Amino acid sequence: MCEARSSMTRDLLCIGAVLWDIIGRTGSRMRVGSDVPGRISRLPGGVAMNIAMAAQPFGLRPVLLTAVGRDPEGDELVTACEALGMEVGHVHRSESHPTDRYMAIEGENGLIAAIADAHSLEAAGARILTPLVDGTLGSPEAPYTGPVALDGNLTLALLEEIAAHPAFAEADLRVAPASPGKAERLRPFLHHHRAVLYVNLEEAGLLCGRLFTSAPEAAAALIAGGARRVLVTDGSAAAADGCARREGILSAAPPPVTVARITGAGDTFMAAHVAAELDGADRATALEAALRAAARYVSGESPV
Repeated sequence: MCEARSSMTRDLLCIGAVLWDIIGRTGSRMRVGSDVPGRISRLPGGVAMNIAMAAQPFGLRPVLLTAVGRDPEGDELVTACEALGMEVGHVHRSESHPTDRYMAIEGENGLIAAIADAHSLEAAGARILTPLVDGTLGSPEAPYTGPVALDGNLTLALLEEIAAHPAFAEADLRVAPASPGKAERLRPFLHHHRAVLYVNLEEAGLLCGRLFTSAPEAAAALIAGGARRVLVTDGSAAAADGCARREGILSAAPPPVTVARITGAGDTFMAAHVAAELDGADRATALEAALRAAARYVSGESPV
């Protein structure tokens, strides 16, 4: 079956990027070279952090496994995460690398450009997984059995290690690329027996090496290529849920909304979907719930 079993475990391990998001937003349409008025914000971000923040309203307790520099920006970030209700006791603090940052520019016509500086996370490597192998949260002999959100900011080598590691053998793995540029890092999970992939239409195309015109088409191709379970989104167009163990591809359209922001929408979709399935929702109900949550986020109605 593809539905997650309802669980008394409300911890969600969020493994990946936790950094400072520096986002410039304007209501104007932009092109290369545009210089327009707008607002610039600096907030805790990163895929793992965004999923963690989005998960809290659904009754999940986020546990962060990441790397943060032991510098003033890192101290401020850890304090901010703790104040937001995240479990930060397992965060690896790097002595040799500064705290990571992500910078993006968004216009009325969408994301214009972004740069992710995740060198601290990449350098930390498997050290961020220590609590899952030393018995604190789990071990190879007693694997963690709850939901785990992985993001593609981890290196390909570390993702390959996680895919094969016995400490993750019983986990409910939910995997998302950090961006289209890192989509191919998800290849170790294309044939994984416990992984659920969350991708957008472009990322699905990169994983399959072809272009798709719709999310249902992309989901079908990923399943045919060996994936166990995939969720494919396509902005305001229909999203799809594909499962190798059940016939057919489910699809549903998101509610129409006025777009107020973009960065973090996919993370909200993923968190809402995980929470719905842990509460026992079937595939169709979970997909609809995730689309509604993402629409509220994009409209600016949701605070996360």
